[in-house]
Amino acid sequence: MRDHWQKANATILWSRRKLRRALQQVVPAHLGHKWYPNRSLDLSDRASHACAILTDGEYAVFAKYSDASEGLEQFEIEAASLRLLSRRAGVRTPRVLGVVPVAWGGVLVLEAVDAVAPGPRHWREVGRTLARIHRVEGERFGLGRPSYLGRLYQDNTPLDSWPCFFAERRLLPALRLAIDSGNVPRETVRQVERLIGRLPALCGPDVAPVLVHGDAQRNNFIPSAAGVVVIDPALYYGHPEMDLASIDCFRRVPDDVFDAYREMLPIDPGFWERRDLWRVWGYLTAASAEGGDHLERLARAVRKYL
Repeated sequence: MRDHWQKANATILWSRRKLRRALQQVVPAHLGHKWYPNRSLDLSDRASHACAILTDGEYAVFAKYSDASEGLEQFEIEAASLRLLSRRAGVRTPRVLGVVPVAWGGVLVLEAVDAVAPGPRHWREVGRTLARIHRVEGERFGLGRPSYLGRLYQDNTPLDSWPCFFAERRLLPALRLAIDSGNVPRETVRQVERLIGRLPALCGPDVAPVLVHGDAQRNNFIPSAAGVVVIDPALYYGHPEMDLASIDCFRRVPDDVFDAYREMLPIDPGFWERRDLWRVWGYLTAASAEGGDHLERLARAVRKYL
């Protein structure tokens, strides 16, 4: 542990006065006594924001900082989404200690999760956790507020049709981002445009809108001694297969996840054929940002449905 932890006053970002002040606004109020972190673990290389775990040796918090103009809004939405997941779906989420405005952005402070190595029990709980989220029903596809996938703004203005929502609120904005990035070849752009035109025939049976995590990658389900903890939601009411396709989009998960999910909710047999269709959106956003291997994944997925 000593190799990974740094003295807090040696961590340039989190030793800044405005960020120390933000932490001191919320952590002592929660604990009921003073709190002076003396160690920090910087996790910024694993996230889209500057973030770290800070501790005084007894109590640890996870803090995110954004200096973006919309940073405070992002964190307020994330905090509200975590509370909604806990309240409506009954799943574990980190305790929100506060969202603090600072110059040019904001700080989100959460109670840190003491992660453990995942085992079969935890993988099964990931499946059950997804099913609990998907049991929360909505009236229309979308949500009354936007969401953020990392720093990426997502328009959740409600629509009555899932193919329309997937096209207009997810694929078309991602395609514009891809074009602007210059990372995606023109031929692939044209193929995605053709795929969007075919969505009504590709999306499968009609579904009722249900709450979805919105970024249900395996890393956003943290195993702990108490059970699986859900982080980084990008909530909206959508198609449950979006989350099922995301859970192993970039890294495989054991079949236990899907087996446990089926114990609570059915998975349509056609999902396995549609899985790459739902992943096109994720591949587009990843290819726009990074190019590389994501381009080939995107091209293969799109060709499958043309």
